Amino acid sequence: MTGPTPLSVPLSGGAALVLDGGLSNQLADQGCDLSDPLWSARLLADDPARIEAAHAAYVRAGARVLITASYQATYEGFARRGVGGKEASALLRSSVTLARRAAAGTPGVRVAASVGPYGAMLADGSEYRGRYGMTVRELERFHRPRIETLAEAEPDVLALETVPDADEAEAMLRAVEGVGVPVWLSFTIEGERTRAGQPLAEAFAMAAGRDDVVAVGVNCCAPADADHAVEVAAATTGKPVVVYPNSGEGWDAAERRWYGGSAFDPARVGRWRSAGARLIGGCCRVGPDEIARIAAVLAGDG
Repeated sequence: MTGPTPLSVPLSGGAALVLDGGLSNQLADQGCDLSDPLWSARLLADDPARIEAAHAAYVRAGARVLITASYQATYEGFARRGVGGKEASALLRSSVTLARRAAAGTPGVRVAASVGPYGAMLADGSEYRGRYGMTVRELERFHRPRIETLAEAEPDVLALETVPDADEAEAMLRAVEGVGVPVWLSFTIEGERTRAGQPLAEAFAMAAGRDDVVAVGVNCCAPADADHAVEVAAATTGKPVVVYPNSGEGWDAAERRWYGGSAFDPARVGRWRSAGARLIGGCCRVGPDEIARIAAVLAGDG
């Protein structure tokens, strides 16, 4: 693949595209140390080959959309490490380049440039709470510079992901206006509400009627919570739904560790697709083996 192609999200016929899984867990399995506030974004500077290898593992597993290592990559986060604005811009753009390289030779693989929430930059677990005490305008000013930089790298889509709060979603949607790249909007949720407590229908509704939003849905949540969310997203917006939950294990933000067992079951994939999901994959702790099983389910169901 030599350049970007439009992200064509299937609207009918039940077809779906397979997303990748968690980048951080794959990097950890490759022996990478992610005990850093920049998390996987640190490797954009320190060991980019590991990121490319992680992407490639998901391509081999059947993923046809790769999400870049820019989730926690921000100008503010890089500045705390002594990285200047020019170098930070180059690192952000390189996240798209690395995914493109991993996809080379495999037709039809698209690249989604990850735009994580403000709380991801804080690296204190607040992306699972939202409500940062900031205005929508302040959040828009935070997000706009890196969105513009990522758009310059010509990804197929911008993934506005793990958004905990409808206010931040509004800010992010304002920040992408005019950049010329389609987006998907994906909330992190608990039960039938956003992490900040807003009803899902209210949160999803802000994407309805926007031509630049090609899909809306959820990620970084429990697999069981995704079941209802897919139905609500489809009914509220009429758009294709994106869904990529975690393994179902719990995350202790203070200890920075996972606990409990996995509840990720690819058998849910058929139900998600029937309810309107057209971009389906996994998030934290969902690896290539699970993505291969998703791909097999989608291929087997036609």
